[in-house]
Amino acid sequence: MKFTDGYWSKRKGVQAFYPTQVYDIVTSRDAFTVYAPTKPVLHRGDMVDSTVLTVEFSTPLPDVIRTKLTHMAGQPAQAPHFNLSTDGTTRAEICDADDAVSLTSDHLTVRVPRCAEAWRVDFIADDHLLTSSGLKGMGIIEVDDEHYIHEQLTLDIGECVYGLGERFTPFVKNGQVVDVWNRDGGTNSDQAYKNVPFYLTNRGYGIFVNHPEMVSFEIGSENVSRVQFSVAGHSLEYFVIYGPTPKEILEKYTALTGRPFLPPPWSFGLWLSTSFTTPYNEETVTSFIQGMAERDLPLHVFHFDCFWMKAYHWCDFTWDEQAFPDPAGMLHRLKERGLHISLWINPYIAQRSPLFAEGSQHGYLLKTPAGTPWQTNMWQPGMGIVDFTNPDARQWFTDKLDALLDMGADCFKTDFGERIPTDVVYHDGSDSLRMHNYYPYLYNQTVFELLRKRRGAGEAVVFARSATVGSQKFPVHWGGDCEASFAAMAESLRGGLSLGLSGFGFWSHDIGGFTGTPSAAIYKRWIAFGLLSSHSRLHGETSYRVPWLFDEESSDVLRQFTQLKCQLMPYIYAHALEAAQKGTPLMRAMLLEFPDDPACDYLDRQYMLGDSLLVAPVFSEQGSVTYYVPAGRWTNFLTGMVVEGPGWVHETHDFMSLPLLVRPNSVIAFGNRADRPDYDYGDGVTLHVYELADGKPVKTIIPSVTGEVAETFTISRDGQQITATCAGAAKRWQLLLVGMAAVASAENATIEHSPQGVLIIPLQESTQVQIWLDNES
Repeated sequence: MKFTDGYWSKRKGVQAFYPTQVYDIVTSRDAFTVYAPTKPVLHRGDMVDSTVLTVEFSTPLPDVIRTKLTHMAGQPAQAPHFNLSTDGTTRAEICDADDAVSLTSDHLTVRVPRCAEAWRVDFIADDHLLTSSGLKGMGIIEVDDEHYIHEQLTLDIGECVYGLGERFTPFVKNGQVVDVWNRDGGTNSDQAYKNVPFYLTNRGYGIFVNHPEMVSFEIGSENVSRVQFSVAGHSLEYFVIYGPTPKEILEKYTALTGRPFLPPPWSFGLWLSTSFTTPYNEETVTSFIQGMAERDLPLHVFHFDCFWMKAYHWCDFTWDEQAFPDPAGMLHRLKERGLHISLWINPYIAQRSPLFAEGSQHGYLLKTPAGTPWQTNMWQPGMGIVDFTNPDARQWFTDKLDALLDMGADCFKTDFGERIPTDVVYHDGSDSLRMHNYYPYLYNQTVFELLRKRRGAGEAVVFARSATVGSQKFPVHWGGDCEASFAAMAESLRGGLSLGLSGFGFWSHDIGGFTGTPSAAIYKRWIAFGLLSSHSRLHGETSYRVPWLFDEESSDVLRQFTQLKCQLMPYIYAHALEAAQKGTPLMRAMLLEFPDDPACDYLDRQYMLGDSLLVAPVFSEQGSVTYYVPAGRWTNFLTGMVVEGPGWVHETHDFMSLPLLVRPNSVIAFGNRADRPDYDYGDGVTLHVYELADGKPVKTIIPSVTGEVAETFTISRDGQQITATCAGAAKRWQLLLVGMAAVASAENATIEHSPQGVLIIPLQESTQVQIWLDNES
C-alpha cells in the first residue's frame, strides 16, 4: 500500500507522523523501549497535542531481534496469533551508553542513537550494517478514519529480495507490490494461495512480519531504496533474522515458526489422479492402474478427486454409490496392489450435503453477525464453511475422515481454504480479518494431526494448496491450478522456489499442467521436472494424465524418470530429513547453495535438488535449454559428460534427458530398487563418487524409512589414496568412482569396470576400503 505521491508529497487524504528524535529510553535486563515524538521537542509546549511512537526491542532466539511499534496501546490483542517458538533462555546484552543504546543477540545488534540529527535504527551483524530504519522509515498513517503503521528498511545496492510465499511473479521481488492475502488466483497472476509475510535478501538477513492479517509490501516500489511493509491498526511487530547465509536464515526462521514433519517415504513416489471433471468410476480407475502395470510403470499413490462424492454434495464424505458401489472392497483391491490411497476433501459443506443441516444445528459452520450460517454459491450451491476454531467442529470434521481411514484411505488432498470471508463470526471470537490467512493453518493442522494419530509419526501427509506462516509443519503443498503450457511450467517452478525460500521444505505441482490438455512434448518435459521434484503427481482438470493417451514415448519417459527417482531415494530422503531438522528445502534456489556467486541471484529456471544435484528443466518442445554452472567440474548424472564452470551452457536434449548435473566433490547414494520409493536404502546402495577433492572429506548419510540415520559413510582423498568408511550396520554397499578409467589397487574390496567408471565392491561385512589410484587419475 502506497501512502506517498512521489518523494515529496502524500497521497490525497493521507496524514503521516514520523518519529523525529529519541525522547526517552527505558532499559531492562533483556530489552529496551524507545519513546519517539513525531515532532521535535524544543520546549515543554511541544509535548502538548503531540504524537509519540513507542518502539520496543527484544530477542526471542539467538540472532533474532523483535521490534514492535505501537501508537495507541489500548487496542486489545486479537486472535489468532502465529504459533512461535522461543527457547526461553536467550539473553540479550544491553549497552546503555551516552550516545546510543543497543541490544545484542549473539551476532546481531540493534542500535538506536540518542542524539542523532535524524531518527535512525541500525541493525548490525559482526560490525557490518545489514539494514536501517531511517528518516520517515517508521510511520503512523491516518487515511480518513483508517489507521496504519508502516516500517521501511533500507536496501543496499544490488540487494535482492526473495520469498513472501509461493509467488509466481518474477523470482526476485524488487519492484513488486505484494499484498499478503490468500486468494484462489491460479499460477499466472500476482495472487497467491500461500502468502507468507517473510522475506530474505542476499545481504545476510531476513524479515518476518508477525501479523496473520493483510500485510502490504512495497519492495523498492514506493521508495526504490527501501522495503516498506504496513498493516492496518495501531501496532506493527517484525523480527530481523541474521544468517549470515540463506540456509542459516531459514534455519533460524523455521526455529521460530516451525519445521515440517518428515513425510513418509512412499509419498515421494508417483501419484496418479482421476483428474477433476473427467468421468470416472471403479472401472476407469482399475483400467488406469492395470495400464500402468502392463507398461511396467511404477505407481505408488492413487488419488480420487472431487467426484468420488456426488455432485453438489461436496463435502459429505460419502462415496457416490453409482460410480463406486463397493468402495471398501475397491480400496482393499487397490491396496493389495501395493498402492496408497488419497482422497480429495475441502473445508466447505454444500447445502445439499446432509452435513450442512447437521453443522448448522450444532454451530459447526462460520456464522454471519446475525447468528445464521454464512453461505455462498461460489464453488458449491449454498455452501457453508467449517469453523475450525470450534473444538467440537474439529472433532466432527475429523470423525468423518476417520471413517474413511478405516475404509482404507491413507491421506487427504486438503484443497481450497483461500476463499475465507471476512464478514463472519468465529466460535472463539477470532478476528475475521486475521483469520482469513490463518484459516488454512487450522484446517490443515486438524487433518494432519488426525493422520499422525491414526497412522503414527512419520506416516502423515496431506496434499495442501493454501498456507500461511507455520503451515510448513504440515507437508506436502502443491502449486495449484496451472495451465498446460511451458510458460506455466516455468511459473510453477518460480512459485516453488519462492515457497522454499519462505520456510517450506516440500512442494509439488501438477505434471502436465492442470488447465487444458498438454501436448505430448509439454507432458514429457514436465514429467522429467515433476519426478525431480520433492513430490510427483499426475493430475489434470478436464483430461486424464495417463501417458499412453499422449504418445508411445510418454510411457518410456515416465518409466525412466520414475525409476530414477526411486533409485535416488537414499539421497532424496537424506535431504528430506535435513528439511525436517533444519528447514532447508529439498528443492533449492541456486542462491541457497551458492550465496557468494552473484550469477545465482536471479536464477529461477534451474534449481538444486538437495545440495549436490543441479536440475535444469527443459521448457521447449525442441529440447533447447540454457543453464548456468557454478565453479568446478560438474558431471551429467545421466550421460557422464563433464561441464566446466563457472559459465553458461547451451544444450539440446531429447525427451529422455535433461541437464541433471552432479556438483564436484559429491557422493550420490543410489539405491537398489527402481520400482518403489520405500525400501531399505542401505542394503545394496551404490555410492557414486564425483570429482573427489584432495583433503575435503564427504559425509553421506543413509536414512532408514523411519527417518533415523542408519549408516554414515565418510569418503576422503589423500593424494592418490581414497578411503571409504561406513559407520553403522554394515550391509551390501559399493563405490562407483564416476569418470575414472582405472585404479591401481584396492584393499578389502574387488574391482570391476563399468561404462560409468570404476566399481569398488567391498568384501563381505567390510566397513572400510582403501583405493590407490593410477598416477593419471
